[in-house]
Amino acid sequence: MILAIEKKTVAGSSNRKTTAVKTKKASAGGIKAGKADQKTVRSTATGKKSSTAPKKKPADANGNKSGMIRITFLLRYSTHFGQDLFITGNHPMLGNNDPALALPMTYFNEQYWMAQWEIPANQVPTDPVIYHYQLREPDGTISYDWGNDKVLTPAIFKKKDIHINDAWNHAGYYENTFYTEPFTQVLLKQNHTPVTVNRPRTITHTLQVKAPLLQQGQTLCIMGSEPLLGQWDTLEPLLLQRAADEDFFRIDLNLSKASFPIAYKYGIYDVNRKQFVRWEDGNNRVLQEAPLKGRYHLINDGFAILPNQSWKGAGVAIPVFSLRTRQSFGVGEFADLKTLSDWAVQTGLKMIQLLPVNDTTATGSWMDSYPYAAISAFALHPLYLHIASLLADADPVLLTAYQKQQAELNALPVVDYEAVMQQKMQYIRVIFEHTGKQTLASADYLSYFEQNKHWLVPYAAFCYLRDEYGTVNFSEWGAYASYRDKEINALASPKSAAYPAISLHYFIQYQLHLQLKEATAYAHAHGIIVKGDIAIGVYRHGADAWQRPDLYHMDVQAGAPPDDFAVTGQNWGFPTYHWEHMQADGYAWWKQRFEQMSYYFDAFRIDH
Repeated sequence: MILAIEKKTVAGSSNRKTTAVKTKKASAGGIKAGKADQKTVRSTATGKKSSTAPKKKPADANGNKSGMIRITFLLRYSTHFGQDLFITGNHPMLGNNDPALALPMTYFNEQYWMAQWEIPANQVPTDPVIYHYQLREPDGTISYDWGNDKVLTPAIFKKKDIHINDAWNHAGYYENTFYTEPFTQVLLKQNHTPVTVNRPRTITHTLQVKAPLLQQGQTLCIMGSEPLLGQWDTLEPLLLQRAADEDFFRIDLNLSKASFPIAYKYGIYDVNRKQFVRWEDGNNRVLQEAPLKGRYHLINDGFAILPNQSWKGAGVAIPVFSLRTRQSFGVGEFADLKTLSDWAVQTGLKMIQLLPVNDTTATGSWMDSYPYAAISAFALHPLYLHIASLLADADPVLLTAYQKQQAELNALPVVDYEAVMQQKMQYIRVIFEHTGKQTLASADYLSYFEQNKHWLVPYAAFCYLRDEYGTVNFSEWGAYASYRDKEINALASPKSAAYPAISLHYFIQYQLHLQLKEATAYAHAHGIIVKGDIAIGVYRHGADAWQRPDLYHMDVQAGAPPDDFAVTGQNWGFPTYHWEHMQADGYAWWKQRFEQMSYYFDAFRIDH
């Protein structure tokens, strides 16, 4: 799937092309001054009451109070009249990520907003502080700058006077694509080039900038009008370095004797050939603030202005059941994704996209092969379990029987869905009888169960009742027609007579989980990412609708209007979502669904 994105320009981002909505600069008559009644957050100290006014702590030449650390945030952003900017982060002074308690900023001039944070030197954070800027519109809507790379490390608080000059990172910037996990952890990971640089003893400025698409063996460099920056000499530019787990390229500088303002630009340098490659595009950048004694400047320059469409990749979309190999059992399995990954490497592909892999076992017939009517939006399909890896220590007679049936099923010209499912379930039950108790007592399984019990217990109970009543139409389940936590927890209790049959499904899902994670890890190790498929609808006779019918309009059915492929339209039979109810708990069901899918997949397609 290829997305075409229209590019527009955002005010306040010099020479940047973005995918954001255009923002106009405020005119001279429409500039909004800082509100006099705007609340600010201040640090206070408690002590004994006194009739005399407390003595003011002495300040240094920069106005810093003794024993206090002052951080000044300057954000380059041009606003409309009525817009306000705030800072939020994982610290009490920044509201603990609560938008309502964020630190307000003050309009400084046409280009900048400012905020100051003072913190006692004996109360500095021991963990990194991750912060974001938020833009509040007059109607109350909030936009955030994207990413989690704005970080104040504990080491920075050793400075007493810190000036941070930041750039807004709009979510629509094209370059942000390359800082998502599929790129940073797989597709671009091998491009990281370690660089060793000498850090000055005294650091007045740290400059940092991002450039996601440098090739292996390349790094960023900097040159400028100041002799300390080489006076634009490309023969021996100053090199920036980037840690393997970080986004920014950085350089520490001692500019205490430099003449300001300083014009500078970033460029690309080939470390292996020791050769300058090219300048970044756009106008020169300008460093305005000369260092005062004791003041430290952190300059976040956003993105280096370099071509952002130099990366290209192709992929393949395929259903797992079609990946049948000699190691399969009549149908493609999760283990066969390893063979597909090998093929993708050989053909130069970068991504494997799978059709839905959720359990569709509703009738026990071939009709269950339809992948878009899953009985659970979370459970994986037992069809894709690789049995052979679970039979390593099996009885030789059982192994011989398995190999005979495997050869027969693999010889068929097409997949015999019913035969494969019936025979796989027979072997799974035998394996469970021999190793199930040991598996379900393992620490890894218990951790998996704890993370997934919110859907795993209802799903397993659903499968048990489906088999007991011979139907997935839960309205015919008597006392269990309506889902009630107390009754289902009692039914699924280890003391229940139904527990062996219910825990079988725990075992199956856990083994599927391990095999799919192993397969995707193999793909990642070979530079391939894996994309999953989320069917937009849920089956009206599935575990999701049984457990939470309030999340769906069960009295209506979803479908598609007429088109060239279905001239009378389509009725899929799925209930529609009750979005108001989902909104009431913060869309918890969707968040859980995405979290569970993220165990295995780097990206998702939401189909229809």
